[in-house]
Amino acid sequence: MTSAPTNPPADAGTSAAAMLSGLDPEQRTAAQAVRGPVCILAGAGTGKTRAITHRIAYAVRSGVVPADAVLAVTFTARAAGELRTRLRALGVGGVQARTFHAAALRQLNYFAPKILGGPMPQVADSQIRWIIQAANRMKLRTDRAELRDLASEIDWAKSSLVSPQDYVAAAARANRGISLTPAKVADVYAGYEEAKQRNNEIDFADLLLIMSGALESDERIAAQVRGQYRYFVIDEYQDVSPLQQRLLTGWLGDRDDICVVGDANQTIYSFAGARPSYLLDFGERYPQATVVRLERDYRSTPQIVELANGLISAAGGERGAPRLRLVGQRPPGPKPTFAEHDDEVAEATSVASSIKKLLAAGTPAAEIAVLFRINAQSEVYEQALSELGIPYILRGGEKFFERAEIRQAVVLLRGAARADDGTVPLPELVVEVLSSVGWNPEHPPPGGAARERWESLAALRDLADQFVAEEPEARLDTFNADLEQRAASQHAPTVQGITLASLHSAKGLEWDAVFLVGLVDGTIPIQHATTPEQQAEERRLLYVGVTRARQRLALSWALARNPGQARRRRPSRLLDGLRPGATPRQSGPAKKAKVVPQSDDAATFGRLRAWRKKQAESQGVPAYVVFSDATLVAIADGDPQDEAALAHIPGVGPTKLARYAVPVLAVLAGADPEPVDVD
Repeated sequence: MTSAPTNPPADAGTSAAAMLSGLDPEQRTAAQAVRGPVCILAGAGTGKTRAITHRIAYAVRSGVVPADAVLAVTFTARAAGELRTRLRALGVGGVQARTFHAAALRQLNYFAPKILGGPMPQVADSQIRWIIQAANRMKLRTDRAELRDLASEIDWAKSSLVSPQDYVAAAARANRGISLTPAKVADVYAGYEEAKQRNNEIDFADLLLIMSGALESDERIAAQVRGQYRYFVIDEYQDVSPLQQRLLTGWLGDRDDICVVGDANQTIYSFAGARPSYLLDFGERYPQATVVRLERDYRSTPQIVELANGLISAAGGERGAPRLRLVGQRPPGPKPTFAEHDDEVAEATSVASSIKKLLAAGTPAAEIAVLFRINAQSEVYEQALSELGIPYILRGGEKFFERAEIRQAVVLLRGAARADDGTVPLPELVVEVLSSVGWNPEHPPPGGAARERWESLAALRDLADQFVAEEPEARLDTFNADLEQRAASQHAPTVQGITLASLHSAKGLEWDAVFLVGLVDGTIPIQHATTPEQQAEERRLLYVGVTRARQRLALSWALARNPGQARRRRPSRLLDGLRPGATPRQSGPAKKAKVVPQSDDAATFGRLRAWRKKQAESQGVPAYVVFSDATLVAIADGDPQDEAALAHIPGVGPTKLARYAVPVLAVLAGADPEPVDVD
């Protein structure tokens, strides 16, 4: 039950009233709802932090609760620091504003002797060493990307209250997908837990697990914690995991002085265990709850707000569909722009040129951002900005040439250059080197860090294709020199610059001008988003990107990855009905992005693939070593009639021309020849 309010001090009325100054009607309603349960549905840019801090300050100044009995929980240390700073500016100090993990660590440090029977164990600064140890015991060879995926899966499992024994079934229900089998992940997970215990260490998830277990099993500890904290405010409640909710339930006990703040339209961390259902079902758990809707958007122009509303309203009946509709409060601004480009290089060049104009017009570099779906997309924008001398900062990820897989590949390419006698085309050599580190151009992993690694190496392969298109006789040593030059020009230290960031790492930030790039099917929605829930999250992710912009918003996509390639990509289906001339497509998961021929060339393409399969089997090599799908598509589309014409097809170098020209031309003529012998 809700505890009775304390008697307010004599001057509380005046002091409390001052805490309501400058709030809009809905924010004022939220601030005056000082007793729980309260649910504040706060849309992007609607001043939720202002509402939270003024509500806490009003409750303290009204004598409802002492400042030191308030626990405000945020998802980042930065957000917690901002809450404390704003509260101090309102004259209210002593409020505890912490993340879930920081609050649990503080409590566990205090109660460790009672809970654990001894001193506080060491909190592991890295999961990786125990994961490596577990994998080694299984004789499982893993690369860095797979180790990161395993760490993410273990985090997801623990956040979802899934044990190693239950992981396989839970992963199937949640449609988890990484390069390792669920059974192997479960074994590594179990070994990881054993390794931690042997070395008397715990991880960050254990902080929450141990503390929530203590609150459930020890009435004295529960009474002491609940006696200290009597007033709870939970920010970003749409991103709470089952483990975090379990700890929150332990803190609360049978009380209901809780205020949750969130927006189901901004749930973008389900892959890490977040459950928007806790926010969506809050009214069912607390039928007497006060619900306040903050929909006045003070961040973005009405034109950007209109696009954001249109994007999220198209979600229809999806779970977590819009509960809020933003109402723009700023003066009008330019309409969001939509731009289609032939290839990614052209797209990046255009974006960089637009940024240069904004800088010349007086927009600070720190107020401009380029946002993309995955970090592997950053390289072409790093290059385009560098070529124009525009400094940039890569947020939430390593610069392209600093990534471990790229550093490793560059070292191997340097070694391979010593044996390059010019008989094998450069792109083939690059693919061979990348294949030596497990990269397969035709079998990208379904998702996670392994997919990021695959995309980075694919970008390196594409650089080789692009380099050969400009210098047909290029050798590996000259390509390596070009890579060194690119790396040097892109790694100049910068203090302030254009922000390059993934959509996930952009959450909670805002800029005057935002460029949303690479908006094609297979990238957003990402190709491994196959369930309706995953598709809905991709839409919310793009919504978060749109609502980062204050004044200017530009959306763009490229129909091909590299110059000269067939333009076969499709603009993201999430833009259907929003961009000029686009009509909605049928709902459902995005098909896996892949290169395919025009329909009238499909039969030829199919015969070429059948021949390639036989040829690869006769040589005992993967099919892509003979010809990639992209090259077969180009052959089918180009329909070369002789060796001279075939030689001009991208991906057909002198070596492959000599080996395969006769059977390929025969296939194009309608025959179905047998594989040829290759020395």
